[in-house]
Amino acid sequence: MTSILERRQKLLSPSYRLFYDDPLHLLSGRGAWLTDVHGHRFLDAYNNVVPAGHCHPRIVAAIVAQTERLNTHTRYLHDIILDYADALLATFSFPAQATFTCSGSEANDLAIRIARHITGGEGIIVTENAYHGVTSTTAEISPSLGKSVNLGAHVRTVPPPVAGTDFAAGVRSAIVDLHRHGIRPAMLVVDTIFSSDGVFSEPAGFLIDAVEAIRGAGGLFLADEVQSGFGRTGTHMWGFERHGVEPDMISLGKPMGNGYPVAGLVCRPDVIKKFGSNIRYFNTFGGNPVAMAAAMATLCVIQDENLMQNAHSVGTYLRTQLARYKHIKDVRGAGLFIGAELTNGQLASRVVNEMRARGVLINASGPNENILKIRPPLILSNEQADMLNDVVGAALEVALANE
Repeated sequence: MTSILERRQKLLSPSYRLFYDDPLHLLSGRGAWLTDVHGHRFLDAYNNVVPAGHCHPRIVAAIVAQTERLNTHTRYLHDIILDYADALLATFSFPAQATFTCSGSEANDLAIRIARHITGGEGIIVTENAYHGVTSTTAEISPSLGKSVNLGAHVRTVPPPVAGTDFAAGVRSAIVDLHRHGIRPAMLVVDTIFSSDGVFSEPAGFLIDAVEAIRGAGGLFLADEVQSGFGRTGTHMWGFERHGVEPDMISLGKPMGNGYPVAGLVCRPDVIKKFGSNIRYFNTFGGNPVAMAAAMATLCVIQDENLMQNAHSVGTYLRTQLARYKHIKDVRGAGLFIGAELTNGQLASRVVNEMRARGVLINASGPNENILKIRPPLILSNEQADMLNDVVGAALEVALANE
């Protein structure tokens, strides 16, 4: 392990970070399992990039078949981008049009451009520990990147929707503050499961007043569904649906191609029309044939194998099990996106690393990194949930003994 770490340090940028005190050197994956170079298996309870599980045969076959047939840039006609757009947009209950990108960061970057063009404003409202991307523009609205990455002067942060608080009140205050500084609001952006803030999902509907507030101020609402979309919340395909709102724009990413880099931005037709009429947007590989084949196969697997329903049933079961541990202060989430709150970040770190040593992979989240973040592939079974739950309990016992 030392030699590969030394090679990595020598060859790669120091900006890269690894998970766990004892980093993993992985060789293969199948379903909800990952295998390292020593043949040890790990239950992957963190990787939301593969909703259908690692190396799903149907998705792999679709990628290989399209690669053997054609892959080129997006300035030519091809059917699969239209077939996928048709299938994707059918999952929304309102008219929409799609623009495809390669990453969620690109999708959010484009959304910012559109909002500024449509509204004539610059001001953007996000939550206090939000993450929305790594481009220069999206990093400016991503407080979770840390104090070394400055927020834009046009950015205002609001408290996350902790139970019992008025999320919309924070948004209204931010709008007032923007106006006091001569900045016209352009949009409110939220990850609809509030993942980096510590996972907040209840009560369903709390976004309604906040969306009304930003629209009343002339701004748009962007639902960042990169982490919460594609059925992960269990009861709905998209996280915003749980709140009874219709966004102006929806950004999609990570889970879209089950590991293949593909993302996109879905907009109401009236929003994208003004931007598209005045400004050309071109992305060389955004929507390329292989990416679309991966995305189409992934969407079909999610629908055909009832993965959203599985996320609901197994997620409900797992949250109930986790809530029995007296040292877990709170268990939050929806479907298979779960946050289990511990007293402090040190304890959470010990639990995460002890679980890794016992063959289960999760991580921590929140401004104090004290929230165990659990988001396995949507294929997780009750038996695997039992294993995860048992390992949480064992890891908690060891971590508490070492406090």
